[in-house]
Amino acid sequence: MNDIKQSTYHIITFGCQMNKSDTERVAGMLDALGAEPALGQDDADIIIFMTCCVREAADERLYGQVASLKNSKALIAVGGCIGQRDANELAKKMPHIGVVFGTHNIVNLPALISKAMQFKKPVVEVVSNEDAAKLEQPALGLDTPTTREHDWHAWLPIMTGCNNFCSYCVVPYVRGRERSMAFEEVLSDAKRLVSEGVREITLLGQNVNSYGRDLYGEPRFAELLYALEASGIERLRFTTSHPKDLSRDTIQAFAEIAAVMPALHLPLQSGSDAILKTMNRRYTAQQYRDLVTQIQSACEASGKGTVAFSTDVIVGYPGETAEDFEQTLALVKAVGFAQVFTFIYSRREGTPAASLVDDTPREVIQERFDRLVDQVQKSAWTFNQQFLDKEVLVLFEGASKRDNQILAGRAPRNQTVHAPLPEGRPIADFAGKLLPVRINEAKTWYLRGTLL
Repeated sequence: MNDIKQSTYHIITFGCQMNKSDTERVAGMLDALGAEPALGQDDADIIIFMTCCVREAADERLYGQVASLKNSKALIAVGGCIGQRDANELAKKMPHIGVVFGTHNIVNLPALISKAMQFKKPVVEVVSNEDAAKLEQPALGLDTPTTREHDWHAWLPIMTGCNNFCSYCVVPYVRGRERSMAFEEVLSDAKRLVSEGVREITLLGQNVNSYGRDLYGEPRFAELLYALEASGIERLRFTTSHPKDLSRDTIQAFAEIAAVMPALHLPLQSGSDAILKTMNRRYTAQQYRDLVTQIQSACEASGKGTVAFSTDVIVGYPGETAEDFEQTLALVKAVGFAQVFTFIYSRREGTPAASLVDDTPREVIQERFDRLVDQVQKSAWTFNQQFLDKEVLVLFEGASKRDNQILAGRAPRNQTVHAPLPEGRPIADFAGKLLPVRINEAKTWYLRGTLL
């Protein structure tokens, strides 16, 4: 693959943490072959899009950006969820694309790029979900080289796919059914990462709470958390957790294990039982509330303290009434989320919800969305006030994007923390370090303090 060795590359990533993890593996494979990251898109010989099709906006951005490169001399590669879903359509609509690949064959990308360069014609390779399911292990590429964004943080996929088939969601159709990595493989990867200096690991899966069910007949996620504690990792996070599968054992592990950070992403989607049923979420609003109470109580009993809950909420799902929305708003207010990812419903072809008809005016949906955002901001501000004049241990990432004299990092509860860079000290002295900060300012989306 000498053609790749002489090349520069640029990767554009859309969507979830799984795509970010995939991006790091693509970069690692290209780096291992002698390619180098470009200064920017205009300087790249190879431009790779890691795509997401969960919402329409991501589709539109991808197609728009790829179309704008029609006259580019770079080789264009499109992968991820849109590559999996639209392989043939992409190749027909935009023949200037050099490579199309899917969610199950990322490890083949260097060979596909080399082939496209050599023969000067498009290459399309997408492994079906059915064929991927026949593999002994899910094709997560954990044994491939990886170029991580930060040396001290690593994404660790423990499973791929989803069995839940929520009515609005396209993920099971582009990522396939749940496939778990072997227990021993996950532990081995975690220990290797710790030996390389990684201080924080984020476990990834569409529904980590069901980890192991396909391999062992029952979920083993709580057991996995306890086993990972013994790896010596200092900080452990995980995403995403489906509320219906969050077991008592996992709640206890979350509360007891010091390395597991007190921040939990628990997607709600709606606070209306009627909408939750239509969405096929398989829990009620009251069950969700009870789950939050159980988690918080367990963490208080263990001494872990306040949990930072984050969630996803969809506004304007087909059939949502004013009363349905008010129930969602009330639940969001009652829980007091530290962060909420808010979305207006996006119709996805191929999902059950795509056939639902809704005549709610767009301006009504937008007004509901704006009210939700206002409540989210109030809840986040209130949550952060409890850390005023408190000391928090921050894992620093580097300089703030807006000011290179300000350090930026993450607190245990996942808040962004800013602190002035000590005079005469370079940023490199602090990147990847765990240091205490005294908080003297609490804003809606960040904390500010001074290094102790």
